[in-house]
Amino acid sequence: MIASLSELLVEPIVRAALIEDLGRAGDITSDAVIPAAARFDGVIAARQPGIVAGLDAARIAFRLLDPAIAITIEKSDGTRVAPGDIVARVAGPARGILSAERVALNFACRLSGIATATASLVEAVRPHRARIVCTRKTTPGLRLLEKHAVRAGGGVNHRFGLDDAVLIKDNHIAVAGGIRPAVERARAATGHLVKIEIEVDTLAQLEEVLTLPVDVVLLDNMTPEMLARAVAMVGGRMLTEASGRINEATVHAVAATGVDYISSGWITHSAPILDLGLDV
Repeated sequence: MIASLSELLVEPIVRAALIEDLGRAGDITSDAVIPAAARFDGVIAARQPGIVAGLDAARIAFRLLDPAIAITIEKSDGTRVAPGDIVARVAGPARGILSAERVALNFACRLSGIATATASLVEAVRPHRARIVCTRKTTPGLRLLEKHAVRAGGGVNHRFGLDDAVLIKDNHIAVAGGIRPAVERARAATGHLVKIEIEVDTLAQLEEVLTLPVDVVLLDNMTPEMLARAVAMVGGRMLTEASGRINEATVHAVAATGVDYISSGWITHSAPILDLGLDV
C-alpha cells in the first residue's frame, strides 16, 4: 500500500475527463431511461488477477457527478487482487453512478494495468539489486496518476518532468559538441542539489564520462554482456541505469548484470489494462 495522492491534484484531471464524456448535453441515455429517484447498489470487482491502482480517481469521478453517491474502497492502491475480489462498493442515485461509471473505470483499469505491469518487472528482477523505474513516456495529462500507479506496483519514479534533473541524451551531446562540453555546461548552470545523468551507448563514451562530474550514467540499448562490462568499469563511482526495450522478456537478464536501476517505458505506454467491472 502507498499514500494516496492529494485530491487537490487529482480532481482537475478527473473533472476534465468527465467534461469530455458528458459533452454538451450530459448523459442523455441515463436521463431518459433511469427514473430520477432510482438507486444503484453495486460493486467494482476484479475480473483478472493483478495490482489495483487509481481508486481515488474513480472515487472522485463518482463524487463529482453526484455528492450523494457513497463509495467505499475495499482494496487500496498497491493491493494484489484475484478474480472476483471486490475492489470498491458504490451506492446511491443510479443516474449519477451510471454517468460516472466509464470515466471511473477508465482510470481504475488503466492505472491498475500499469501497477500490474510494474509489479511483473519488480518480481522478475528478484533477487538482483536493480530497481524498476518509469520514464516520461506517459499519457499526456495523466503523468501524475501513471507515476503513482508505478509506485503502487513497487516501482520507483524517474523524473516527473524536464525540471527535475539534468538528463543529457544523445541529441544533446551531438548539438553541444560532445560529452565533455555538455557536462561542463550543465554543471556550471545548475545548483548543487540538481543531479546530472548522461546517456551513453558505447563503452568508449562511458570511459569519457568516468572522468567527469556525473551522478548517474544511463546505459542505453546495450546487450547484457556490454552492460556487465559497463558496470565493472563504473565500479560504484556513480549510479548505473539501463534502458532500451525493457519488458518481461528482457528485464531479468538486464538485472543480472548488476545495474542499479532499470528504466522502462513499457510499463506506462504499453501496459494492458486490468479488467475491473461495475456490477449490480
